[in-house]
Amino acid sequence: MLNFIARYFSSLWSFITWPFRAFWKIIVQLFPPREFTVMDTPRGNVYSFNQSSFWRFTKFIGKVGLIVWASWSTYVFVYHRPMLQKRTMQLQQEREYHDRQIIDLMVFLSKFNDLTRELNVTDDKMNSKKLTDEEREKLTNSRVKIWGELEFLKTRISELLSDRDYSPEFVRMSDLTAAHELVLAENETIKKQNEQMLETMATISEADNEIINAVSTLANDNIKELRKQLDKINSTLASLKIQEQTLIQNANKYSNPIVTNVFTPIDFDPGVNIKYRALANRLEIWAGLDKLSRILPLGAPVKNARVTSGFGMRQDPFTKSPKKHKGIDFAGKIGTELSAVAPGRVISVGERSGYGLTVEIDHGLGFSTLYAHLSKASVSRGDWVRPGTIVGLGGSSGRSTGAHLHYEIKYKGNQFNPAKFVKE
Repeated sequence: MLNFIARYFSSLWSFITWPFRAFWKIIVQLFPPREFTVMDTPRGNVYSFNQSSFWRFTKFIGKVGLIVWASWSTYVFVYHRPMLQKRTMQLQQEREYHDRQIIDLMVFLSKFNDLTRELNVTDDKMNSKKLTDEEREKLTNSRVKIWGELEFLKTRISELLSDRDYSPEFVRMSDLTAAHELVLAENETIKKQNEQMLETMATISEADNEIINAVSTLANDNIKELRKQLDKINSTLASLKIQEQTLIQNANKYSNPIVTNVFTPIDFDPGVNIKYRALANRLEIWAGLDKLSRILPLGAPVKNARVTSGFGMRQDPFTKSPKKHKGIDFAGKIGTELSAVAPGRVISVGERSGYGLTVEIDHGLGFSTLYAHLSKASVSRGDWVRPGTIVGLGGSSGRSTGAHLHYEIKYKGNQFNPAKFVKE
């Protein structure tokens, strides 16, 4: 870099000022210095003046700036002034529109206050225990009328605040005239609403009956089918002292990332028609049984299952003495794929004394399954599994006489005979 500067420039300052000197050369070429003569005729004197390149360039820049400023000013005056006038007119119209809305709103507010006061008075009268049936009916009709007027006011205020095309109605009208017009409009609206309500109620009543009948039939059919599946394990559930209703309620409250979310039963007031409460009860049972069919560990963990040793007392293969077998054994080879029978979360993977390599899955509602004597585990602690997920491979680890799967189902940590669960 220094060699380059020394070769083409006489000094460092010359190198730094080179761009400015080059620019100035261009200015001098475009605006060379000029000399002109001015003659003072009355006195006969002659004056000579010299205009430098800088002076000529400065005048040129001034002229260009003046032209640009004049052009911009003309553009703004011709184009923006009408636009500004239009915007001013629109703003004035919006202000007028706003003022008219405020007038309407004040009228509505005054009417609302009157109706609220009248409603409170009517409620106070209705709380009296000395009223006759005729007086109470009259007050009830009056109360319904007031509520109708309040609903109409609510609709009009909603239109006023949300409808951009709303047309103010009470411009330059007295409060009395506004109230009169409001009552007339309310009456017409209530008449139309009553007619529409009668027609709608008849339609809704028919549709309601059809829907309730259809849903009830569907719920009953599904409940019957789901109960038919669970009937096969009823004796096992009874031995565990588990009631169906309790199990259904717990299932509806249970959720995990694989099974559906919590089912919230529909709670009706006692005064509601009994058909709705009966339907809500059937839907709750349907939802609970459906979730149970997916939560309970039903089915065999291996394909082509063949049981070689059942649950209960048997002769220990090592000591030849009677000993309780806490699960069932399935025949298999080393490497046989073992799958989850229901959705759940893996809560244990590792070696256990006598069991060898094990995998335990929590399925919820107190039920869990245990796979023992594995040659390999395919899941880790904390994993969520679905039905059919391979959890490990069959083996002969731990206290085993040969390749097989020792399979247990527990309820609240206690083993029970899983035979009917496996057959299902």
